Amino acid sequence: MYRIGELSKLSKVSKRTIDYYTKMGLLKCDRSNNNYRYYHEETLNDLKLIEQCQQMNMTLHEIKDRMILLKSKQVDQSVLEKQVKHIRNEMKHLHNELHEVLQAMETLGAEDRKRVLKQVSPQALALFQTLMVFSG
Repeated sequence: MYRIGELSKLSKVSKRTIDYYTKMGLLKCDRSNNNYRYYHEETLNDLKLIEQCQQMNMTLHEIKDRMILLKSKQVDQSVLEKQVKHIRNEMKHLHNELHEVLQAMETLGAEDRKRVLKQVSPQALALFQTLMVFSG
């Protein structure tokens, strides 16, 4: 169990932000008799998930829905539908970006194209191929 200051140092997230996430219901804490907040070890993983979701331009409400879905043993259909809609929108956005990148790559010479492709991880290439299949 961590107090908010310890959690802040470990996660490199400000105490103010942790407090805000707690008030929003993104993070859970236990209160001591003297009203100190104590966070469980899993809170570090929750903070990492929040950061990853924010990098995907998800709102805090979307992140909260995702966290509920991931932690729930019983799936709420409306929350699941929101997640599917978000994923569909992200795929559309990625498809458009991928299309632009592919068009730009066509203007490159063979050596430059190889150099660009070397910067892309094998996982990203597999994702690109999957997106192309699913998005037509």
